[in-house]
Amino acid sequence: MRKSPKVIITCAVTGSIHTPSMSPYLPITPKQIADDAVAAADAGAAMLHLHARDPETGRPDQDPKLFAQFLPEIKARSNAILNITTGGGLGMSLDQRLAPAKWAQPEVASMNMGSLNFNIAGAGERISEFKFDWEKPYLEMTRDFILSNTFAQIDRGLRELSDVGTRFEFECYDVGHLYNLAHFVDRGLAKPPFFLQCIFGILGGIGADHDNLLHMRTIADRLFGQDYYLSVLAAGRHQLPFVTASALLGGNVRVGLEDSLYAGRGKLATSNAEQVAKIRRILEELSFEIATPDEARAMIQTKGGANVAF
Repeated sequence: MRKSPKVIITCAVTGSIHTPSMSPYLPITPKQIADDAVAAADAGAAMLHLHARDPETGRPDQDPKLFAQFLPEIKARSNAILNITTGGGLGMSLDQRLAPAKWAQPEVASMNMGSLNFNIAGAGERISEFKFDWEKPYLEMTRDFILSNTFAQIDRGLRELSDVGTRFEFECYDVGHLYNLAHFVDRGLAKPPFFLQCIFGILGGIGADHDNLLHMRTIADRLFGQDYYLSVLAAGRHQLPFVTASALLGGNVRVGLEDSLYAGRGKLATSNAEQVAKIRRILEELSFEIATPDEARAMIQTKGGANVAF
């Protein structure tokens, strides 16, 4: 692992897991997403991981026209690296998932490194009344759902986005996903330095146990040596302890309302910026320096914010 000279904070602004009934602070409209993203960048996030939603219902939506309503504004108002999802919303086709990144040609795009059972049904169990008809079925269908990214799908995504100079946030939900990435490295379809986002605490993926974090790092070291940067996210209540552990291991961190709606036990985060400010405060108290967007660009070797298509 390459020890990060400074810690890259990524903020995942809205995602496709949480629904509007879970928090009044979840950004839904393009303006809300833009404003929350810019505030997170101002608070110290060097990278912003972005999804879009239907502005009327809050349902995840990969229409590039929605991304076009907030990407240029975020770019104009911040210097952050803009990282576009290729995971999209649950149940979407590959064409739908890739569409916004193919249009935007961003510096960075996410890439799930395998398929897995992905059960988020429990996230809605405490909601007595949903605001929108789509929310409860969307959550409950995941009891019988596979989040798909097959070898053929990964192959296509890597080829099409690499052709426009996009780098990747390789999202690894289990140890096998590290070996999947090694397969694409061996085939020449993934180039170092790799930005590995190891994900803990999703039901169906690797559990949020700190021994698992050490094991993921050990296997990544064996497979990629000094050719990767570690970053970590953890779902829900595991968020802050896990990302802090990543920094202590020499890695980077991801926070944001995609991953957790809370800023502490029983306290809803009122914005993405609140979570960014909190992890930044924790890290600086531990004497870590926080990477600026340009320092993060140099580390993961992106093409630069001037070379995107928006």
